[in-house]
Amino acid sequence: MGTTRLYASVAAGGFRRYATYRTATAAGVFTNTVFGLILAYIFIALWDTRPHLGGYDESQALSYVWLSQALLMVVAVMGGGFEDELIERIRTGDIAIDLYRPADLQLWWLAQDMGRALFHLLGRGLIPLAFGALFFDLALPADPLTWLAFLVAVALGVVVGFSIRFLVALSAFWLLDGAGVSQLTMIAGVFCSGMLLPLNVFPGTLGEVVRALPWSSLIQAPVDVLLGTADPLGTYAFQAAWALALLTAGRLLQSTATRRVVVQGG
Repeated sequence: MGTTRLYASVAAGGFRRYATYRTATAAGVFTNTVFGLILAYIFIALWDTRPHLGGYDESQALSYVWLSQALLMVVAVMGGGFEDELIERIRTGDIAIDLYRPADLQLWWLAQDMGRALFHLLGRGLIPLAFGALFFDLALPADPLTWLAFLVAVALGVVVGFSIRFLVALSAFWLLDGAGVSQLTMIAGVFCSGMLLPLNVFPGTLGEVVRALPWSSLIQAPVDVLLGTADPLGTYAFQAAWALALLTAGRLLQSTATRRVVVQGG
């Protein structure tokens, strides 16, 4: 019970930490809204020439645009969460202090990232989505249970996103500077998450590959649950499998990195 309260406190701290950056949040809301407008009109032009592209009608495609903008920072497709700080702590050697804490390193950063994600969902995600619903014909469901199913998929997407970035951060134990790996992962995330274009429109083998990668859990999977174009239970199983696999990989890499710190003298 005490451990649960500890990680709940860490998550609350993560929420409060990002809540202090009010100007950055307002700028981010503006950026997401403008980018959403640009994408919305691109999608309108595209769907006018290719109706039902990827299995979506135009209203669903526009919903995809604004939902993806709402989730962009929640699942941290482009990074910018805990990983930069963790990489820096590894580089400077401050990670040794973290390893002496009476808390698990992976769970500590996961809890903090969940707090960050909740803040971005409320502080940066709702306004662009509301703006899109006000000015465009979106296919958003009225059923509260569908929204609840969507939030479960979002939570699983956050865990998958964290797991990927945790592995990236731990690479700094060997590379000392994780910037290169972070940039490559960001590019992969932008392309393979559905951030710019629904993965359902990708043709043939390419489409099958990108939909099978973990990044599809970040945006494509939650949006399809909300739009009713994917089975929630099957989506959860897919996301949970990737989350478990990546968390396990992170746990093994963390164990190896910890032994490396001890061998080198902390």
